[in-house]
Amino acid sequence: MSEKKKTESPAKKGEAKPSPAKEATKAEAPAKSPAPAKEAPKKETPAKESPAKEATKEAPKKAEAPAKESPAKKEAPAKKEAHAKESPKKEATKAPAKKAEATAPATKKEKGTAPVKTAVAKKEAPKKVETKNLPPVPESYLKKRKRNEENAEKQKKQRVEQAVKAKEKKTLIFKRAEKYIQEYRQKERSLINLRRTSKRAGNFYLEPESKLAYVIRIRGIIGLHPKPRKILQLLRLRQINNGTFVRLTAATKEMLRLVEPYVAFGSPNLKTVRELVYKRGFAKINKQRIPLTDNSIIEANLGKHGIVCVEDLIHEIYTVGPAFKEANRFLWTFKLNPPRGGWNTVKKHYNEGGDFGDREDKINALVHSMI
Repeated sequence: MSEKKKTESPAKKGEAKPSPAKEATKAEAPAKSPAPAKEAPKKETPAKESPAKEATKEAPKKAEAPAKESPAKKEAPAKKEAHAKESPKKEATKAPAKKAEATAPATKKEKGTAPVKTAVAKKEAPKKVETKNLPPVPESYLKKRKRNEENAEKQKKQRVEQAVKAKEKKTLIFKRAEKYIQEYRQKERSLINLRRTSKRAGNFYLEPESKLAYVIRIRGIIGLHPKPRKILQLLRLRQINNGTFVRLTAATKEMLRLVEPYVAFGSPNLKTVRELVYKRGFAKINKQRIPLTDNSIIEANLGKHGIVCVEDLIHEIYTVGPAFKEANRFLWTFKLNPPRGGWNTVKKHYNEGGDFGDREDKINALVHSMI
């Protein structure tokens, strides 16, 4: 009994008077780790256990106590706090890495789509093979397609050729117009010089007879003799206020003398001819009245006579050229309005204050009032 008391005494003494440092460590132990909390119920049963076992259990506890009080463990909480402070920085650095990892699988998925497309293409390939089993294209369709392609190529070449020809014609027409203008100016200048020379010499200059006349019908068909009626038909004057160009010869002068009471005529100048053709000019093609809107119409009908444009037509009529008959027949009869202010007296001669008969160059004023 004395030995048991001796063994229990140091244990009891140790339990009764623990050091203040040990108490502090024991107080911190339950807060830091859950292990001491579990040991608490074991302390409640010291009586039941033998004193030797209690001594052996308390020995490791006493050994653990100084281990907890080591400076390395004291520094552990400070290091944890430092790591806790540094954690947001590490998280910030890790965040782009995570983003990169998030984008990397996306790119991998996108790259992975390519083989999917190829797989779809491989699946579609048999469809193309199936088309070979369709019936062949008819030979007539192939011939038609080939013919259409050839026609398209021909039309393209024709357009290019036509554009080149049109450009050449444009330059040709411009040169011809310049040539005609020079010819008209020279003719006027020569007439002026002849009049001046005759005046200096004290003589009179006899104007050359005009080769061209413009005839206008001013009366109707009532009470008309059959002979003048036929002549008016030959002159293509079938309606009132119709006009036409006539080449002055012995035969045409006699015809104009017979129909003089029914017409007004005279010698037109260049301006009158030009205005009539440009403002009232119509072509007679296959007995149809077609307006002169393009030079191609004139070229198609009078190209064999060297008349390609409107200026050629005007020059041929004004100068009474070799192709005057064809050019005059090509033009439809000019349909004019009644003169401004009306007719004076259609049953009297122009020299008596009337309207019919020869007016010479005064016909130009009448034509301008009727256009």
